Amino acid sequence: MSEFGQGRSDRPRRNESNRGGESPRRNDAGRTRNRGGSGNGARQFSASAPSARNRRADQARLTAFEVLRAVDEHDAYANLVLPARIREHHLDRRDAGFATELTYGALRGQGLYDAILARCVDRPLDQLDPAVLDALRLGAHQLLAMRVPSHAALDETVSLARMVIGAGASGLINAVLRKVSLKDIETWSSELVEGIDDENAAAALVHSHPEWIVRALRQALVAHGRDASELTDLLAADNLAPVVNLVALPGVGFLDEALDQGAEYGTLVADSAYYQGGDIARLASVREGSTRVQDAGSQLVARALAGIALPDGGEDSYWLDLCAGPGGKAALLAALATIHGARLTANEPAEHRAELVSKALVAIDPDTWMISVRDGREYGDEEFSGGYDRVMVDAPCSGLGALRRRPESRWRKTPKDVAELTVLQGQLLDAALSAVRVGGVVAYVTCSPHPAETVAVVDDLLARNKNARLLDTGAALEAAALPGLTGATRTVGTGSTIQLWPHIHRTDAMFMALFTRTA
Repeated sequence: MSEFGQGRSDRPRRNESNRGGESPRRNDAGRTRNRGGSGNGARQFSASAPSARNRRADQARLTAFEVLRAVDEHDAYANLVLPARIREHHLDRRDAGFATELTYGALRGQGLYDAILARCVDRPLDQLDPAVLDALRLGAHQLLAMRVPSHAALDETVSLARMVIGAGASGLINAVLRKVSLKDIETWSSELVEGIDDENAAAALVHSHPEWIVRALRQALVAHGRDASELTDLLAADNLAPVVNLVALPGVGFLDEALDQGAEYGTLVADSAYYQGGDIARLASVREGSTRVQDAGSQLVARALAGIALPDGGEDSYWLDLCAGPGGKAALLAALATIHGARLTANEPAEHRAELVSKALVAIDPDTWMISVRDGREYGDEEFSGGYDRVMVDAPCSGLGALRRRPESRWRKTPKDVAELTVLQGQLLDAALSAVRVGGVVAYVTCSPHPAETVAVVDDLLARNKNARLLDTGAALEAAALPGLTGATRTVGTGSTIQLWPHIHRTDAMFMALFTRTA
């Protein structure tokens, strides 16, 4: 006998006694009436008899649930937790793809799904057990945004809840998701925005972004010379599942293995590919570090710094990555530096992240790079002045340009984060300008289009440093890209900055400005 049925044989059946003339809780097929409703309308019989219900969770859905719990309980990053969970549960390629879409989709859509769920639950959502709320979000995403039959989405989510949360919670989840399933996502969205006059508030709800981020992205489009009418396309692009971008480190890696498994050559940058073959760790070249996962935008900015001609044409032997962790751009820069006959110093102030940088560089000749562990602002000290020919400042930022890859971050960030980071960004850029020699080049890069973290930082640097000159960053990026790159440049005086966009370039919203130090 199942543990769920122990001790029940001596209990009277309510449907047999039928006290007071009430309708039975079970029909002739043995199916029970739903007990989790909020009192609106007659109770409906369940889709299956208790003996036929699945008491084990589908492994792909269990994987997604565990990731959502880690994100909520431990502030974990889904992109770090998910691959490990997929391997622990031994998911095949098909189930791994399902778990990935379910996990990221539920996280991206959290704002909209919570608004829908709030209309289907008889209490405030913050009074629900967090695990129950995560299960409801997973069920809502399957019902509203995936090609999963409604009965399967309901039954499997209830089975998941019965196994990992408890039988009591499964009844509530079943009742709520039945209400969710009565309307499609377009109908729900239309109803939710009724009476909302603020355009940003309506867009935030429908596209599942915090309202302050919607306002910031609207401002960013205008600040970078684009039309605010693109906002809808930008928000929609944030909610699309990004394709995995690969880079074969120049002189070290090859794409052959990935191409043999269905990858396609990238369209923006050389030695890149788009990969949809499942767990990337199954590629031997990725495991050994010669091929890496890296957004095409990150590849482009590294190549633009490495490829631009130094204004004075002088020595080009020492490169510095001021904020190297976790090591993606540093690996590409180190490979490019090796080809140029230069040596890279990869600096990262946090010890554990410096170890990640070291692992990222493992496939590259160790004689061509070194790791430094210090506060990047220290490179503004006299002992480092003028010591480097090229400097990368991939500054800590809000990450608003990578919301599609890190969907949980949109719910963690606040406007205060941006204000605090801009001070540090300016300090790091000042240090880099001091560390680069006269005639050398500094790249300022952020994975954010926010005006405060991009154009304002550039303007402030130029205002307080008379020995800084903005270069034609747009031309440098175009030279580093494959033919056809458009819509990225913003002219500033005799120089320019570049801003990439998910809805135009299929990259993260990467910003870059190149400077030289004058006498």
